[in-house]
Amino acid sequence: MIGIDVPLVRALVAAQFPQWADLEVRPVGMSGWDNRTFRLGPSMTVRLPSAAGYVPAVEKEQRWLPYLAPRLPLPIPVPLGLGRPGSGYPFPWSVYGWLDGDPTTPDRIDDPVGFARALAGFLVTLRGIDANGGPIAGEHSFWRGGPLASYDEETRRAIVTLGVGDTATAMWAEALGSAWTRPPVWFHGDIAPGNLLLRDGRLAAVIDFGTSGVGDPACDLVIAWTLLSGPARDAYREAVGLDEDTWARARGWALWKALITADSRVLAILGVQR
Repeated sequence: MIGIDVPLVRALVAAQFPQWADLEVRPVGMSGWDNRTFRLGPSMTVRLPSAAGYVPAVEKEQRWLPYLAPRLPLPIPVPLGLGRPGSGYPFPWSVYGWLDGDPTTPDRIDDPVGFARALAGFLVTLRGIDANGGPIAGEHSFWRGGPLASYDEETRRAIVTLGVGDTATAMWAEALGSAWTRPPVWFHGDIAPGNLLLRDGRLAAVIDFGTSGVGDPACDLVIAWTLLSGPARDAYREAVGLDEDTWARARGWALWKALITADSRVLAILGVQR
């Protein structure tokens, strides 16, 4: 893990964006694993990949977020500058506009059904944006939007390790049994509570498009089990408007992540008992 801290960010900004050199730099509350994020003054953020595997997201976001942003119903990060390696830091990095909001937690959501419908509406709009020439799902998206078979060996190994047996194996087989056969569409790739910002209890912005691309949108449905429940889950399922096979693959994505993180809560929601 590269040592990424405030002095490094100050040095990079001063050397490459001298017009912002006097602005305060401070870490954000939830910085993430793939990247380290810092506030730059009152209205910007600096985002730096934490390892080489996350570097492809820099160019992708620089290229595609300005295209997506004006076409979406909620704010997303917009790049303001592209940084180069320097000051002992080996990777490209980005400056973005700051988006106000708090990471989503169940207790902060004012109206869970309304939240679910707003999120579904965002994703339906995202899917509808022309994907011509967009980044086809692959290594840059850690295979989000691509075939679940990329994680077959890892998933089956986790099923054995956790001893969850027949239910998980059958669910995984069902997920592998279909594929997205329509033209590739835009997907976010990491629709997780930390990437959904709330203001006054309502969905206000969607951040972190590092695993985005064009392909199968099933991976964007996982939040139905990881955050939503009851009427909110039903509302999300109805509003997102995808078929049963896509939902089966979505359960596969949820199962894979729950297995490799040994998340008993999500496994139980999926009907898999440890």
